Amino acid sequence: MNHYHDPADMDLLPELKKLAPREFNAWMRLDLSVGREDGAIPLKYRELIALAVAHSTQCVYCLEDHAAAAKKAGATREEVAEAVFVAAALRAGAAAAHGALTLKMFDRS
Repeated sequence: MNHYHDPADMDLLPELKKLAPREFNAWMRLDLSVGREDGAIPLKYRELIALAVAHSTQCVYCLEDHAAAAKKAGATREEVAEAVFVAAALRAGAAAAHGALTLKMFDRS
């Protein structure tokens, strides 16, 4: 049985860096902006936002990293659970909106 998500996959990040160093470094700088402690949004909320987005993008590696970071920043289990359902609500809303778009495309074909 194939497992698509394996923590050992992250060991390949240095290979990505080697193959596309400028892009990799730009991505790392962008990713580090989540953990800023000097932004207008407090770190705990930044991490809860990151968790919600990770649920929307379904990145298991981001879930792991930002769950730990949210806990370290003082987030509670209840806040994490609410962030999950906020993400679910928006993802469902996007599906419904795209459903309307699909009907328009269906009618045009």
